[in-house]
Amino acid sequence: MADVKIYNDSFESVGTEKYNVDLSSDVISVPAIHQVVKATLAGRRQGTASTKNRSEVRGGGAKPFKQKGTGNARRGSSRSPLLVGGGRAFGPNPRDFSQKVNKKAANKAIQSVLADKLNNEALFVVDNFNSDGKTKTIATKLEAKGMLPALIVSDNGDKVLYAARNIRQVKTLGDCGFSVYEAVKFKNLIIEKNSFNKIVERLG
Repeated sequence: MADVKIYNDSFESVGTEKYNVDLSSDVISVPAIHQVVKATLAGRRQGTASTKNRSEVRGGGAKPFKQKGTGNARRGSSRSPLLVGGGRAFGPNPRDFSQKVNKKAANKAIQSVLADKLNNEALFVVDNFNSDGKTKTIATKLEAKGMLPALIVSDNGDKVLYAARNIRQVKTLGDCGFSVYEAVKFKNLIIEKNSFNKIVERLG
């Protein structure tokens, strides 16, 4: 069981709730977080780098000079990787850099990052993130409480996400797109209560 503070939309504590998940410092697994972060960054790579080998470069069909009598090493093609204009030896080809992460490892990473934020007093579960849709309103609240930089996770439609996404040092995500990498990247983690409940349910 974990005791989690609940805040209002002005980031003032309004109570504590118990959740059926272990968020103590003992469950923090740095290897699990590292694996998920590495897989996230690998999945963002385009993998479109491509070069031509000697069989793909145009030309080079004719023997560049006779076999004997020139004093040079014998060559059968001017498209050798050793020559200017030749192909690339062992060059990159299009590939998929994505890495597979097991469900248990992914959940362990989520649990670890939540535990880390909670133990460092950087986890803020907001009961109801009311927003008038104005960026200035949310920015003023965050700056007044010293909450920057922050990752905001909300399921309150697009109102909160659209209003906060233009603030410097703020990243916004929907609850279905919770990212361990983004949570590690930002100092504070602000989650709407409904979204936090869904993440806890995902942890089983």
